[in-house]
Amino acid sequence: MNWANFLHIYQPASQQPDILEAVVNQSYRPLVKGIQNSSSCRITLNVTGALLELFDKYHYHDLIADLRKMAESGRIEFTGSAKYHALLPFLNEVDIIRQIQTNEQTLKFYLGDNLKLRGFFPPEMAYHPKLIPVLENLGYSWILLDEVAFDGGRHIPDNNGLYQIKDHKLKVFFRERRLSNLIMSSVFRNTKSLQEAMSCELTKPNFVLTGMDGETFGHHRPGLEKLLFEIFDTPEFNLVTLSGLLDKYPMISDVTPVVSTWASSEQDIEQGVQFASWKDPGNPIHTLQWKLFDLVNKSVPASRQPEMDIASASDHYFWASAKPWWSLEMIENGAYLLVQILNNSQTRDYYQQIVELAFEWQRNNKVRQLAIDQKSHVQIPFLDRASGEEFQAFIKIMSDQESRAVKNGEYEAAILWRDAAFKLVHKLDIYDAVHAVDMLRIKIGNEKIENMLQKYRAKYHLVRSGQPEQRRRHL
Repeated sequence: MNWANFLHIYQPASQQPDILEAVVNQSYRPLVKGIQNSSSCRITLNVTGALLELFDKYHYHDLIADLRKMAESGRIEFTGSAKYHALLPFLNEVDIIRQIQTNEQTLKFYLGDNLKLRGFFPPEMAYHPKLIPVLENLGYSWILLDEVAFDGGRHIPDNNGLYQIKDHKLKVFFRERRLSNLIMSSVFRNTKSLQEAMSCELTKPNFVLTGMDGETFGHHRPGLEKLLFEIFDTPEFNLVTLSGLLDKYPMISDVTPVVSTWASSEQDIEQGVQFASWKDPGNPIHTLQWKLFDLVNKSVPASRQPEMDIASASDHYFWASAKPWWSLEMIENGAYLLVQILNNSQTRDYYQQIVELAFEWQRNNKVRQLAIDQKSHVQIPFLDRASGEEFQAFIKIMSDQESRAVKNGEYEAAILWRDAAFKLVHKLDIYDAVHAVDMLRIKIGNEKIENMLQKYRAKYHLVRSGQPEQRRRHL
């Protein structure tokens, strides 16, 4: 089995220095050292130009030097992206090209002029077909998307061969949600448990492809970087870069990916709200933010284009989603950046409306209610759906998994099993709890339980996100 692991690390250009310092010390430095200390590690990394400039600005020159050495050694494969983490489907072609090219220039400045960027990571894996001719013209060989982009979530891409965008030469890789989410959720804390869950993959001549935020390791999940380092040095996990897969597997067929992100659910795609975390048609703050963006973007002076690129970052939209991600500071900062570029009565009016509405949501507990509604509208009591025998078998196996997790020192996993069982018993289970069901199915592979779960899982697949419930961003 070959394993291609992709990590994405990024911080907003306006990130506060104390937050950056915490992420650097808790995640980035340990990650880089772990890669350096492993002779067998091969990994594909997306580090944005904006983050490299932050390293320079705040004197984390050791990180830049180490990344450059690894780039020159070929042990890390770097990818292209948008320098300031903009959602590319919402930009025009000229802006898309500039964001990609300025990112390339920044990466080569810090990591070496000979840096080769064969693959492309669109921020948030936000995909639209208009990206394809741009990437081909810029010389990219492949793009990385989430598996939901394959056909909207109805089928899982084959991992015995490769795909190519129909009518184009650009190859496309699809990130596997199951394994990526299991690792990010800290279900496993050692490779022994991970190998048990991957027993089927280990015995087949296929590949697995995971994709995760690098900050998960050490910052969002303290101690989880140790699992990653164990993975690096486990012979059964034959680590390769994504580009390395191109030489190992044959082409399967052409594919036409659907518009999506790595957070899109099957239901999001069916309803045409793939970008709900950043542009929710039912969110009036999002509406105001995009009106302000469009107004400024149409009139931005050429001399202010660098500032406009910074203001194009996706962060302030994400933190205005309130389902459940919310930050008044990020919302205000995004609007402020845009007004500083084009300061007139119209932009100031939009700024005022955005800030006032955000404070109103905060004062009136609308943010909290939206988060509650987001969970409550998908409640399905499994106790009412399963037979008594099935339900008791389900609870017994989850209890056994909890005990095993405690024995293995995987306490977060133990808490997950405990809490999931509690929700089922008390009819508090929601779709997010089915992440535990997914893990249970993977661990036991019991045909009877599989049949039982299938009834419950069908509707869950319509609404599940490509990111774990606990996902946190840049704060």
